[in-house]
Amino acid sequence: MFKFVVRCSMTAILLGAGSLAFAAQLSTDARGAIPRDVQQLVVIDYHAMQNSTTAMNLRNRVMPPELKQFDEALTHSGLDDNHDVDELAFALFHPSTGSDAMATVGIAQGQFDTDKILGNFRTHKVKPTMVRNNAVYPMARTGMVLCFVDPSTMIFGNKSAVAKALDARDGVAPSLLANSALMGAMQSVDSAPLWSILDGKGTQTVMQQLLGQAGSLTNYDSVRKRLQASWYSMDFTHGVRFDLTIETGDTFAAATISSLLSAAVMVRKMTASDAEKQALNNTDIASSAGNLSIRFATTDGNFNSLMQAPLFKSMVH
Repeated sequence: MFKFVVRCSMTAILLGAGSLAFAAQLSTDARGAIPRDVQQLVVIDYHAMQNSTTAMNLRNRVMPPELKQFDEALTHSGLDDNHDVDELAFALFHPSTGSDAMATVGIAQGQFDTDKILGNFRTHKVKPTMVRNNAVYPMARTGMVLCFVDPSTMIFGNKSAVAKALDARDGVAPSLLANSALMGAMQSVDSAPLWSILDGKGTQTVMQQLLGQAGSLTNYDSVRKRLQASWYSMDFTHGVRFDLTIETGDTFAAATISSLLSAAVMVRKMTASDAEKQALNNTDIASSAGNLSIRFATTDGNFNSLMQAPLFKSMVH
C-alpha cells in the first residue's frame, strides 16, 4: 500500500471499486476525447462499488468534497448516476505541451437519456455555451460543466479542461489515441474492472512516494529517468488485490528499484503497527525482463483494520 498510488486512485475507488465483475473499458470515442499528454488515466466500473462493504467503507472514509459535489451535480442535472453511468474515467493531463501545469477531466460512459437530461436543463433555463458544434452545460452548484459528445459519452470538469478535451475529440489537438506508449500500456490492463496507466513523469512520482527516504539515494537517481510507464489494477471481488507493473526497459534498472523498495519495506516494518506489518507482509516485489511488479493482497477484515492504521491515514490525508 503506497501513498501516491492510493491518492491518485482514490477517485476511482470511491466511485467504482466493488465486486468487480466486469471490465471497465473505454470506447474509441471516449479515448479520443482525452488529450494526448496524459500523466495518469484512471478507469473504473461505476456499478461495481455497491456490491462490496469494504469498498463502501473506503468511500465513506476518504471521499473528498469534489466528488460529493459531482454526485450532487449529476442528480440536479437529471442524471441518475446509480443507473445511467457504466464506466467512469478521470484523466490528469498537461493542458499545453511542455507545461508543468496539470488539469483533470472526467469522462462518463453509459446509457444516457439525453432527451430527458437536456429537457431538464431547458426546464430550469440552463443555457449551453457552444464550443464549435458542442453544447457545454453548467452543472449545478459545482462550477463544473458537462458536454455529451455522443448519446453514451459525457465529458465533465472545469470549463477549461472540458474545452481541451473537446479540442482533442474534434481533432483540433492530438488525443490519447496518438500516445503510443500509453495506448500500449492500456492493453495490459483495460480488461480489468478498475485500472490506471501513468506516463514516465507520473511513474517517477509514484516511485518517489513508494521509496520514501530511499528515493534520495544515489542508486535510485541513477535509474529514475529510465522509468517509462506504469499500469495497475485493483480488484475487491475476494478481499482486496492490487497489481502494479512499472516498465523500465532495462533489467538493471528494474532490479535496482526492486532492491530499494524491498529495503524500504523492511525499514517501515521496524515502526509499523500490527495491521501495517500484515499489509507489508502481503506485498510482493519482483523484477523480470525490465519490468518491476508489486502485488498486494489481503482479506476484507485485514484491509478494514489497515484503514484505521497511521500508514493508511498518511496515504489519504
